Amino acid sequence: MELGVYTFAELRADPQTAETITPEQRVRNLLEEIELAEQVGLDVFGVGEHHRPDFVVSTPAVMLGAAAVRTERIRLTSAVTVLSSDDPVRVFQEFATLDLLSGGRAEIMAGRGSFIESFPLFGYDLADYDELFAEKLELLLRLRDTVRVTWSGKYRAPLDDAGIYPRPVQDPLPIWVAVGGNPESAVRAGALGLPMALAIIGGQPERFLPFAELHREAAEKAGHGRLPLSINSHTYVADTSQQAAEEFFPSYAEMMNAIGRERGWSGIRRPDFDALRTRRGALVVGSPQEVIEKILFQHEIFGHDRFLGQISVGTMPHDRVMRAIELLGTEVAPVVRAEVASRTASATPA
Repeated sequence: MELGVYTFAELRADPQTAETITPEQRVRNLLEEIELAEQVGLDVFGVGEHHRPDFVVSTPAVMLGAAAVRTERIRLTSAVTVLSSDDPVRVFQEFATLDLLSGGRAEIMAGRGSFIESFPLFGYDLADYDELFAEKLELLLRLRDTVRVTWSGKYRAPLDDAGIYPRPVQDPLPIWVAVGGNPESAVRAGALGLPMALAIIGGQPERFLPFAELHREAAEKAGHGRLPLSINSHTYVADTSQQAAEEFFPSYAEMMNAIGRERGWSGIRRPDFDALRTRRGALVVGSPQEVIEKILFQHEIFGHDRFLGQISVGTMPHDRVMRAIELLGTEVAPVVRAEVASRTASATPA
Protein backbone atom coordinates (compact mmCIF):
# COMPACT_ATOMS: atom_id res chain seq x y z
CA MET A 1 0.00 0.00 0.00
CA GLU A 2 1.12 3.55 -0.73
CA LEU A 3 0.82 6.03 2.13
CA GLY A 4 0.97 9.79 1.94
CA VAL A 5 -0.25 13.18 3.08
CA TYR A 6 -2.38 15.88 1.55
CA THR A 7 -3.14 19.41 2.68
CA PHE A 8 -5.28 22.42 1.86
CA ALA A 9 -2.62 24.73 3.36
CA GLU A 10 -4.95 26.58 5.73
CA LEU A 11 -4.35 30.20 6.69
CA ARG A 12 -6.82 30.65 9.55
CA ALA A 13 -5.79 32.00 12.94
CA ASP A 14 -4.51 29.41 15.39
CA PRO A 15 -7.57 28.71 17.60
CA GLN A 16 -5.45 28.51 20.74
CA THR A 17 -3.10 31.49 20.26
CA ALA A 18 -5.18 33.62 17.83
CA GLU A 19 -1.99 34.14 15.83
CA THR A 20 -1.98 34.07 12.02
CA ILE A 21 1.12 33.44 9.94
CA THR A 22 1.73 35.18 6.63
CA PRO A 23 0.96 33.47 3.32
CA GLU A 24 4.67 33.57 2.57
CA GLN A 25 5.49 31.64 5.76
CA ARG A 26 2.72 29.12 5.11
CA VAL A 27 4.18 28.40 1.69
CA ARG A 28 7.64 27.92 3.23
CA ASN A 29 6.16 25.59 5.84
CA LEU A 30 4.38 23.59 3.15
CA LEU A 31 7.60 23.02 1.23
CA GLU A 32 9.26 21.80 4.42
CA GLU A 33 6.34 19.40 5.00
CA ILE A 34 6.73 17.93 1.51
CA GLU A 35 10.49 17.54 1.91
CA LEU A 36 10.02 15.80 5.27
CA ALA A 37 7.36 13.48 3.86
CA GLU A 38 9.89 12.27 1.31
CA GLN A 39 12.68 11.96 3.89
CA VAL A 40 10.59 9.73 6.17
CA GLY A 41 9.62 7.42 3.32
CA LEU A 42 6.08 8.44 2.43
CA ASP A 43 4.97 7.80 -1.15
CA VAL A 44 2.67 10.69 -2.07
CA PHE A 45 2.05 14.34 -1.20
CA GLY A 46 -1.10 16.14 -2.37
CA VAL A 47 -1.98 19.85 -2.39
CA GLY A 48 -5.54 21.11 -2.74
CA GLU A 49 -6.97 24.03 -4.71
CA HIS A 50 -9.06 26.75 -3.09
CA HIS A 51 -9.96 30.34 -3.91
CA ARG A 52 -10.66 31.66 -0.42
CA PRO A 53 -8.76 33.84 2.07
CA ASP A 54 -8.41 30.97 4.55
CA PHE A 55 -6.32 28.77 2.19
CA VAL A 56 -3.03 29.72 0.57
CA VAL A 57 -2.92 27.53 -2.56
CA SER A 58 -5.05 28.36 -5.59
CA THR A 59 -2.67 26.78 -8.12
CA PRO A 60 -1.48 23.34 -6.93
CA ALA A 61 0.76 22.79 -9.97
CA VAL A 62 2.85 25.86 -9.09
CA MET A 63 3.27 24.75 -5.49
CA LEU A 64 4.09 21.20 -6.52
CA GLY A 65 6.55 22.49 -9.12
CA ALA A 66 8.48 24.20 -6.34
CA ALA A 67 8.43 20.93 -4.41
CA ALA A 68 9.55 18.95 -7.45
CA VAL A 69 12.97 20.58 -7.55
CA ARG A 70 13.46 20.00 -3.81
CA THR A 71 12.55 16.30 -3.84
CA GLU A 72 13.61 13.22 -5.79
CA ARG A 73 11.19 10.35 -5.17
CA ILE A 74 7.83 11.29 -3.68
CA ARG A 75 4.83 11.46 -6.02
CA LEU A 76 3.22 14.90 -6.31
CA THR A 77 -0.53 15.23 -6.84
CA SER A 78 -3.26 17.82 -6.72
CA ALA A 79 -5.88 17.10 -4.06
CA VAL A 80 -7.93 18.22 -5.88
CA THR A 81 -7.83 20.13 -9.15
CA VAL A 82 -11.28 21.72 -9.49
CA LEU A 83 -11.66 20.67 -13.10
CA SER A 84 -15.24 21.95 -13.49
CA SER A 85 -14.08 25.59 -13.36
CA ASP A 86 -10.70 25.20 -15.07
CA ASP A 87 -9.50 24.81 -18.64
CA PRO A 88 -8.45 21.20 -19.32
CA VAL A 89 -5.81 22.35 -21.81
CA ARG A 90 -4.07 24.48 -19.17
CA VAL A 91 -4.49 21.78 -16.53
CA PHE A 92 -2.81 19.23 -18.77
CA GLN A 93 0.00 21.62 -19.74
CA GLU A 94 0.66 22.57 -16.12
CA PHE A 95 0.85 18.98 -14.90
CA ALA A 96 2.85 17.85 -17.94
CA THR A 97 5.34 20.57 -17.00
CA LEU A 98 5.29 19.37 -13.39
CA ASP A 99 5.95 15.86 -14.67
CA LEU A 100 9.00 17.11 -16.57
CA LEU A 101 10.27 19.03 -13.54
CA SER A 102 9.84 16.03 -11.25
CA GLY A 103 11.16 13.35 -13.59
CA GLY A 104 7.82 11.58 -13.93
CA ARG A 105 6.21 11.99 -10.49
CA ALA A 106 3.15 14.14 -11.27
CA GLU A 107 -0.50 13.15 -10.88
CA ILE A 108 -3.79 14.95 -11.35
CA MET A 109 -6.57 14.29 -8.86
CA ALA A 110 -9.60 15.76 -10.60
CA GLY A 111 -12.73 16.69 -8.69
CA ARG A 112 -15.80 18.88 -8.83
CA GLY A 113 -14.77 20.80 -5.72
CA SER A 114 -16.42 21.08 -2.30
CA PHE A 115 -16.38 24.90 -2.36
CA ILE A 116 -18.07 27.03 -5.00
CA GLU A 117 -15.93 30.20 -5.16
CA SER A 118 -14.14 29.16 -8.35
CA PHE A 119 -17.35 29.03 -10.40
CA PRO A 120 -18.25 32.74 -10.40
CA LEU A 121 -14.55 33.64 -10.30
CA PHE A 122 -13.96 32.03 -13.69
CA GLY A 123 -17.37 32.76 -15.17
CA TYR A 124 -19.20 29.44 -14.77
CA ASP A 125 -22.76 28.74 -13.65
CA LEU A 126 -23.03 26.50 -10.60
CA ALA A 127 -26.19 25.02 -12.14
CA ASP A 128 -23.91 23.32 -14.69
CA TYR A 129 -21.86 21.69 -11.91
CA ASP A 130 -21.99 18.07 -13.09
CA GLU A 131 -22.12 18.71 -16.84
CA LEU A 132 -19.03 20.88 -16.63
CA PHE A 133 -17.05 18.17 -14.87
CA ALA A 134 -18.13 15.39 -17.23
CA GLU A 135 -17.30 17.36 -20.38
CA LYS A 136 -13.98 18.66 -19.09
CA LEU A 137 -12.89 15.26 -17.84
CA GLU A 138 -13.62 13.83 -21.28
CA LEU A 139 -11.46 16.52 -22.88
CA LEU A 140 -8.65 16.10 -20.33
CA LEU A 141 -8.45 12.40 -21.19
CA ARG A 142 -8.35 13.19 -24.92
CA LEU A 143 -5.49 15.64 -24.32
CA ARG A 144 -3.61 13.03 -22.32
CA ASP A 145 -4.00 10.32 -24.95
CA THR A 146 -3.53 12.32 -28.18
CA VAL A 147 -0.94 14.94 -29.14
CA ARG A 148 -3.14 16.57 -31.80
CA VAL A 149 -6.75 16.98 -30.76
CA THR A 150 -9.94 17.79 -32.63
CA TRP A 151 -12.81 18.26 -30.19
CA SER A 152 -15.97 20.27 -29.61
CA GLY A 153 -18.24 20.63 -26.60
CA LYS A 154 -20.75 22.92 -24.92
CA TYR A 155 -18.62 24.80 -22.39
CA ARG A 156 -15.33 25.44 -24.17
CA ALA A 157 -14.20 26.69 -27.58
CA PRO A 158 -13.57 23.79 -30.00
CA LEU A 159 -10.14 22.44 -30.88
CA ASP A 160 -9.26 21.79 -34.51
CA ASP A 161 -6.21 19.57 -34.89
CA ALA A 162 -4.58 21.48 -32.02
CA GLY A 163 -1.16 20.37 -30.84
CA ILE A 164 -1.00 19.95 -27.06
CA TYR A 165 2.46 20.55 -25.58
CA PRO A 166 4.57 19.86 -23.64
CA ARG A 167 4.13 16.11 -23.33
CA PRO A 168 4.82 14.54 -19.92
CA VAL A 169 7.44 11.98 -19.02
CA GLN A 170 4.76 9.49 -17.98
CA ASP A 171 2.63 8.01 -20.72
CA PRO A 172 -0.10 8.16 -19.70
CA LEU A 173 -0.01 10.91 -17.11
CA PRO A 174 -1.91 9.50 -14.07
CA ILE A 175 -5.37 11.01 -13.56
CA TRP A 176 -7.43 10.08 -10.50
CA VAL A 177 -11.06 11.05 -9.88
CA ALA A 178 -11.86 12.31 -6.38
CA VAL A 179 -15.27 11.22 -5.07
CA GLY A 180 -17.12 12.34 -1.95
CA GLY A 181 -20.75 11.27 -1.83
CA ASN A 182 -21.78 10.96 -5.47
CA PRO A 183 -22.40 7.40 -6.77
CA GLU A 184 -22.47 8.60 -10.39
CA SER A 185 -18.91 9.88 -10.00
CA ALA A 186 -17.72 6.48 -8.80
CA VAL A 187 -19.36 4.78 -11.77
CA ARG A 188 -17.94 7.35 -14.18
CA ALA A 189 -14.40 6.85 -12.87
CA GLY A 190 -14.63 3.08 -13.19
CA ALA A 191 -16.16 3.18 -16.68
CA LEU A 192 -13.40 5.51 -17.87
CA GLY A 193 -10.68 3.29 -16.39
CA LEU A 194 -9.55 5.89 -13.85
CA PRO A 195 -8.36 5.29 -10.28
CA MET A 196 -10.64 6.72 -7.58
CA ALA A 197 -9.80 8.67 -4.44
CA LEU A 198 -12.64 8.25 -1.95
CA ALA A 199 -12.88 10.93 0.73
CA ILE A 200 -14.13 9.68 4.11
CA ILE A 201 -14.43 12.63 6.49
CA GLY A 202 -17.59 11.72 8.38
CA GLY A 203 -19.69 8.73 9.33
CA GLN A 204 -18.66 5.09 9.48
CA PRO A 205 -16.15 3.92 6.86
CA GLU A 206 -18.22 0.87 5.91
CA ARG A 207 -21.00 3.20 4.69
CA PHE A 208 -18.68 4.13 1.82
CA LEU A 209 -18.10 0.57 0.63
CA PRO A 210 -20.85 0.82 -2.02
CA PHE A 211 -18.85 3.56 -3.76
CA ALA A 212 -15.83 1.26 -4.02
CA GLU A 213 -18.04 -1.55 -5.26
CA LEU A 214 -19.68 0.67 -7.90
CA HIS A 215 -16.25 1.79 -9.08
CA ARG A 216 -14.95 -1.77 -9.38
CA GLU A 217 -18.10 -3.08 -11.05
CA ALA A 218 -18.07 -0.30 -13.64
CA ALA A 219 -14.38 -0.87 -14.34
CA GLU A 220 -14.88 -4.60 -14.75
CA LYS A 221 -17.88 -4.11 -17.03
CA ALA A 222 -15.88 -1.72 -19.21
CA GLY A 223 -12.98 -4.14 -19.46
CA HIS A 224 -10.49 -2.19 -17.37
CA GLY A 225 -9.92 -4.83 -14.67
CA ARG A 226 -9.13 -3.81 -11.12
CA LEU A 227 -8.27 -0.13 -10.74
CA PRO A 228 -6.40 1.54 -7.85
CA LEU A 229 -8.44 2.93 -4.96
CA SER A 230 -7.30 5.54 -2.45
CA ILE A 231 -8.94 6.32 0.89
CA ASN A 232 -8.44 9.96 1.94
CA SER A 233 -9.23 10.92 5.56
CA HIS A 234 -8.55 13.52 8.21
CA THR A 235 -5.49 12.22 10.03
CA TYR A 236 -3.21 13.12 12.91
CA VAL A 237 -0.51 11.11 14.66
CA ALA A 238 1.11 11.97 17.99
CA ASP A 239 3.21 10.01 20.45
CA THR A 240 0.19 9.14 22.59
CA SER A 241 -3.54 8.87 22.03
CA GLN A 242 -4.37 11.63 24.49
CA GLN A 243 -1.79 13.96 22.98
CA ALA A 244 -3.19 13.38 19.50
CA ALA A 245 -6.72 14.19 20.63
CA GLU A 246 -5.77 17.30 22.59
CA GLU A 247 -3.58 18.71 19.81
CA PHE A 248 -5.86 17.97 16.88
CA PHE A 249 -9.30 18.82 18.28
CA PRO A 250 -9.04 22.65 18.55
CA SER A 251 -8.02 23.28 14.95
CA TYR A 252 -10.26 20.52 13.60
CA ALA A 253 -13.34 21.81 15.44
CA GLU A 254 -12.64 25.42 14.54
CA MET A 255 -12.36 24.64 10.82
CA MET A 256 -15.26 22.20 10.63
CA ASN A 257 -17.55 24.49 12.62
CA ALA A 258 -16.65 27.49 10.46
CA ILE A 259 -17.54 25.51 7.33
CA GLY A 260 -20.62 24.16 9.10
CA ARG A 261 -21.90 27.67 9.77
CA GLU A 262 -21.62 28.43 6.06
CA ARG A 263 -23.52 25.29 5.10
CA GLY A 264 -26.04 24.92 7.90
CA TRP A 265 -24.40 21.89 9.54
CA SER A 266 -24.61 21.20 13.25
CA GLY A 267 -21.44 21.94 15.19
CA ILE A 268 -18.68 19.50 16.13
CA ARG A 269 -18.43 19.04 19.91
CA ARG A 270 -15.83 17.08 21.82
CA PRO A 271 -18.09 13.99 22.25
CA ASP A 272 -18.67 13.99 18.48
CA PHE A 273 -14.94 14.19 17.90
CA ASP A 274 -14.23 11.36 20.32
CA ALA A 275 -16.83 9.17 18.59
CA LEU A 276 -15.20 9.86 15.23
CA ARG A 277 -11.87 8.70 16.66
CA THR A 278 -13.15 5.23 17.50
CA ARG A 279 -12.40 2.21 15.33
CA ARG A 280 -15.52 2.66 13.21
CA GLY A 281 -15.34 6.45 13.02
CA ALA A 282 -14.03 8.56 10.16
CA LEU A 283 -11.09 10.25 11.90
CA VAL A 284 -7.67 8.57 11.74
CA VAL A 285 -6.35 10.31 14.84
CA GLY A 286 -4.31 8.78 17.64
CA SER A 287 -1.03 7.17 18.62
CA PRO A 288 0.99 5.37 15.92
CA GLN A 289 -0.50 2.04 16.99
CA GLU A 290 -4.05 3.38 16.87
CA VAL A 291 -3.50 4.87 13.43
CA ILE A 292 -2.00 1.58 12.21
CA GLU A 293 -5.04 -0.32 13.49
CA LYS A 294 -7.46 2.19 11.92
CA ILE A 295 -5.82 2.07 8.47
CA LEU A 296 -5.70 -1.73 8.55
CA PHE A 297 -9.33 -1.89 9.67
CA GLN A 298 -10.28 0.22 6.68
CA HIS A 299 -8.17 -2.03 4.46
CA GLU A 300 -10.24 -5.00 5.60
CA ILE A 301 -13.30 -3.15 4.29
CA PHE A 302 -11.98 -1.64 1.06
CA GLY A 303 -8.84 -3.53 0.09
CA HIS A 304 -7.50 -0.18 -1.10
CA ASP A 305 -4.11 0.54 -2.63
CA ARG A 306 -3.36 3.97 -1.18
CA PHE A 307 -4.07 5.92 1.99
CA LEU A 308 -3.72 9.71 2.13
CA GLY A 309 -4.08 11.58 5.42
CA GLN A 310 -5.07 15.24 5.63
CA ILE A 311 -2.96 16.15 8.63
CA SER A 312 -3.57 19.90 8.82
CA VAL A 313 -7.31 20.46 9.21
CA GLY A 314 -7.48 24.06 10.27
CA THR A 315 -4.32 25.85 11.38
CA MET A 316 -1.92 23.81 13.48
CA PRO A 317 1.57 24.75 14.68
CA HIS A 318 4.13 23.80 12.07
CA ASP A 319 6.21 21.72 14.47
CA ARG A 320 3.20 19.55 15.31
CA VAL A 321 2.40 18.98 11.65
CA MET A 322 6.03 18.01 11.04
CA ARG A 323 6.00 15.57 13.97
CA ALA A 324 2.79 13.96 12.72
CA ILE A 325 4.31 13.50 9.25
CA GLU A 326 7.44 12.02 10.83
CA LEU A 327 5.44 9.50 12.85
CA LEU A 328 3.28 8.57 9.86
CA GLY A 329 6.35 7.86 7.79
CA THR A 330 8.63 6.19 10.32
CA GLU A 331 6.26 4.29 12.62
CA VAL A 332 2.93 3.84 10.83
CA ALA A 333 3.82 3.30 7.18
CA PRO A 334 6.32 0.41 7.57
CA VAL A 335 3.91 -1.64 9.70
CA VAL A 336 0.94 -1.00 7.42
CA ARG A 337 2.91 -1.87 4.29
CA ALA A 338 4.20 -5.10 5.82
CA GLU A 339 0.76 -6.22 7.00
CA VAL A 340 -0.93 -5.41 3.68
CA ALA A 341 1.83 -7.23 1.80
CA SER A 342 1.32 -10.25 4.07
CA ARG A 343 -2.44 -10.19 3.49
CA THR A 344 -1.92 -9.95 -0.26
CA ALA A 345 0.55 -12.85 -0.28
CA SER A 346 -1.74 -15.08 1.79
CA ALA A 347 -4.67 -14.31 -0.53
CA THR A 348 -2.71 -15.16 -3.68
CA PRO A 349 -3.24 -18.74 -4.88
CA ALA A 350 -0.11 -20.89 -4.70
